[in-house]
Amino acid sequence: MNAFLKRKKIVISAQVYFIDAMSAMALGLFSSLIIGLIIKTLGQQSIVLFGENFVSTQLVVIGTAAMAMMGAAIGVAVAHRLQAPPLVLFASAVTGSMGAASGGPAGAFIAALIAAEFGKAVSKETKLDILVTPLVTILSGAIIALSVSPLIAQLMTFLGQIIMTATTYQPFLMGIIVAVVMGLVLTAPISSAALAIMLNLSGIAAGAATVGCAAQMIGFAVIGYRDNKISGLFSVGLGTSMLQIPNIVKNWWILLPPTVASVITGPLSTMVFKMTNVAAGAGMGTSGLVGPITTFNDMGFTTNTLIGVAVLHFVLPAILSYALYAVLRKEGKIKDGDLKLDV
Repeated sequence: MNAFLKRKKIVISAQVYFIDAMSAMALGLFSSLIIGLIIKTLGQQSIVLFGENFVSTQLVVIGTAAMAMMGAAIGVAVAHRLQAPPLVLFASAVTGSMGAASGGPAGAFIAALIAAEFGKAVSKETKLDILVTPLVTILSGAIIALSVSPLIAQLMTFLGQIIMTATTYQPFLMGIIVAVVMGLVLTAPISSAALAIMLNLSGIAAGAATVGCAAQMIGFAVIGYRDNKISGLFSVGLGTSMLQIPNIVKNWWILLPPTVASVITGPLSTMVFKMTNVAAGAGMGTSGLVGPITTFNDMGFTTNTLIGVAVLHFVLPAILSYALYAVLRKEGKIKDGDLKLDV
């Protein structure tokens, strides 16, 4: 059995299924739901500012269509990360779509994941491979989509509702918890974007999650400027703080400044600025400016929103992180080269 699984590139492990596959899911989400939401928002705001015209209307249509293809994008992304052969990869667009129809993003993920592994197992094992492989992939995906996907979606939604309700009743404590946890998840090799969307976070909980993620990204970007200059500033600040994982393993002190920034900005978001967001942007932080864009989409393009985004997504994380970094550097806890990126 071990030899068969190895030959089929089927690796049963938490690393593959919950880190690698979820990271791929995040790419699928970004390539469909998230980018579609951005395009749709641009179209809607264009209509508000300039009135309805062909370009703005088509942007809304294109964005809506991209968002609707979320399931297929997740299916293909997950199958690709699992090194699925072509027939399994293409059939995964179907399994992901079926999973999304019955269980949303989480349903798409689990249906595509299991179906891809079954498809890999039978791939090129018969002379009727062109029929057998997609048939097994799609049928196994359909079974999961009809049975397991709805349950997974209900569980994730339930957990999300608990988080959002708790944040409403305890905005100070939950502001800290949500901001810190989501920020750390973003920096860790786990997809915070996928987690936020599967939990279907919204309201002030999503706002706190966005702020926490932004604190990690902007915080690491600023404190790493001495070692990485302008390229590192943009790579981390608008890319991902995950790039710092090897350095965190070497010196965990560098994780402290952005995390403390999350602790402070989280409750400011929930209690003072009352920032909100949608699930698609809650786990993105400042990556590609998705978090700020979806915040504007949810709260409206107002002066108060602009101030909140500027202060909590950029200014405070930078100031707070650098202040603590300066102290730790003076104490010798952080030295030159500790934040150097290999990019």
